[in-house]
Amino acid sequence: MSDSASRVRIGILGASSFAPTTMINPAKDNRDVVVAAVGARDQASADAFAAKHNIAKAYGSYEALIGDPDLDAIYVLVPTSMHGKWTKIALAAGKHVLVEKPFTANAAEAQEIADVDAKSDRVVMEAIQFRHHPLTRRVEQIIASGEIGTLQRVDITLCVMLPTFKANCYNYAMAGGAMMDAGSYVANMARTFGGSTPDVVSAQPKLQKPRVDRAMKAELKYAGGHTARIRCALWSANLFRASARVVGDDGELRWLSPAAPHLLPRLSVRSANGKRTEHFSRRPTYSFQLEAFADSVLRGVPVRTSPQDAVKNMTVIDAVYRAAGLPIREPS
Repeated sequence: MSDSASRVRIGILGASSFAPTTMINPAKDNRDVVVAAVGARDQASADAFAAKHNIAKAYGSYEALIGDPDLDAIYVLVPTSMHGKWTKIALAAGKHVLVEKPFTANAAEAQEIADVDAKSDRVVMEAIQFRHHPLTRRVEQIIASGEIGTLQRVDITLCVMLPTFKANCYNYAMAGGAMMDAGSYVANMARTFGGSTPDVVSAQPKLQKPRVDRAMKAELKYAGGHTARIRCALWSANLFRASARVVGDDGELRWLSPAAPHLLPRLSVRSANGKRTEHFSRRPTYSFQLEAFADSVLRGVPVRTSPQDAVKNMTVIDAVYRAAGLPIREPS
């Protein structure tokens, strides 16, 4: 579809520095999508952002952006504590919504949106981008095939280096914390590769300030009896560490950079069939995600990272915080 009238016209809610990576650049190579507008907290910020990224419309408030009748969808890219509020407002305005992870501040708020979505004909998707990459989908396929046998253990690590402690990800009022940020991915990986939503057995945080975790480690257990360990950090002794390992009683899968599979798109497989390495696309995961969003809006393809899926993810995150002796996050 080359006709702009048949494309999904997206407005970015929040003039974030992440937007070029997560939306603007992927949209350039997607014939089904056009980034048509941006909304910021003031007109000057919106105008500067629009000029820098060649976006046609700029709005000095989030309400004005959502009120644009020419937009089909809103990409929610504001601080986490505001995700739920603006998602509900966008849905009420009849827009499709792509919500940056984590979906909401907590599971109860996620359920509120899931309930609204169940009565709507709009697409709502959480931006858990690794779920759309071919490597991730291949891992799911191998596990489902039984090649590595009955699952025994899942081990996920995602430690990144974000030393800017004034950032929203370290602000409790903005629903910050390592488990909310990198932890959104590791919780989703534990659920995706473990085959169900696990219970949290224990959790150990490392704090950057009271109530705000800079790192988190948790032990999980599934109804089927297998277990998992998840580790995540925004600042820790592991300045950067990313890996995933899924062990069955007949083999195992290993890969690096599980949250961004395109960076190291190789999967190591050991099973009764022997050892092998499979190779995958270096196309950015955000491009696959945007493609999936457009497919859902234009062609009715089911959403993999749906509001109900997000409820399950936030349930794990909330449980980790409770096990760690920390309060769950609250919306603002």
